[in-house]
Amino acid sequence: MPLRSLQALCLVNFFMADVRDGLGPFLGIFLTERHWNAGDIGWVMTAGGLAGLVATLPAGLATDATRHKRSLLLIGSLLITLSTLLLWYFHQGWIVVLSQIVTGLSAALIAPMLTGITLGLAGPQGFSHQMGRNEAFNHGGNMTAAIIAGASVWLWGTGAVFVLMTTMALCAGAAVLAIRHNDIDNLAARGLSGSESVSNVPRLYQIARNPAVIITGVTLLLFHLGNAALLPMLSLRVAAAHNAAISPGLYAAATVVISQCVMIPMALYAARHAPRFGYPVLITAALLVLPLRALIASAFDGAYFMIPVQILDGVAAGLLGVAVPGYIVKVLEGSGHTNAGQGFIMLMQGVGAAMSPALAGNIAAAYSYRSAFAVLGAIALAALITWWIGSRYSEKNGVPRSARS
Repeated sequence: MPLRSLQALCLVNFFMADVRDGLGPFLGIFLTERHWNAGDIGWVMTAGGLAGLVATLPAGLATDATRHKRSLLLIGSLLITLSTLLLWYFHQGWIVVLSQIVTGLSAALIAPMLTGITLGLAGPQGFSHQMGRNEAFNHGGNMTAAIIAGASVWLWGTGAVFVLMTTMALCAGAAVLAIRHNDIDNLAARGLSGSESVSNVPRLYQIARNPAVIITGVTLLLFHLGNAALLPMLSLRVAAAHNAAISPGLYAAATVVISQCVMIPMALYAARHAPRFGYPVLITAALLVLPLRALIASAFDGAYFMIPVQILDGVAAGLLGVAVPGYIVKVLEGSGHTNAGQGFIMLMQGVGAAMSPALAGNIAAAYSYRSAFAVLGAIALAALITWWIGSRYSEKNGVPRSARS
């Protein structure tokens, strides 16, 4: 196994964690300081999110088709960095929107490229182990960047975030170049062995007629529909309680740090035990967590009940981050469309995550936060039931045994 390239891949995941989100949560703060109103900021963020959603499936197809994954990874990172730095000099509305669209399109390319490179370097047998390391370094990068960014903004203002992101992008680029091109098996990267051949252009119907991929996609759409709004709704509930014992800003920061800290060991645990339990068992365990998380959020409104809620979030995200890509690799093994399948799954997750805040926000406004959390919990149960029924159907309709054990 190419050890140097795999080590470099870990560093890529660490530094890319900050790069692919652009300014991330600091975008709203930056634009507010430039006298933008909340409505316009929301539309700008929506434009970037929709661009990323549209590009997700084509990015997966491109990953399967190309032999220049490192170059595309570098181009994506460069485009995000340049489009973000553009905001420092120009604040016109159309430039800001264009910047976020470019960021969304480029960020959509990064995730499948990293998955394809991982599979091409580690092969099917070492994929889950390396994905666990990737996820651990990714969460570590997110946490480190959040801490440094928070301290830098406090000391030097929002401009420090631009310096941090540029530095992380340069480090990510150096790490990408440290991955040897010849170490990447481009056939293995799309789920093929050396003896198999397939068209260079992936075909979508290969994905659409695979029941395991469709069931997994629908399950994760429901999961993220129930999950994505939980954290922002928790923060909004604290912000709405003017007599809260903890400041909303500190509360929001604590929620991120807690969940990221838990995700790291859970990702490593999932990678280590995937051969023993099988990917479907790990996915089921993650799906079981969300209804419990929503129940706690609904039943208890104290600020400090955020701690178990976010610990459970870290458990679910850590397991899914390793188990879902590993499962898709197994069920699409030999098809040559592995990364297109990953792109489809990311698209379904993105659709669920995009719809979740609007759904929960409207329910909270019309009824209460408790009602919103209850509905999110019900959706989480629907995801679990869909997965359970769908998995049994898939077992009877051609899912490889290696994907189940």
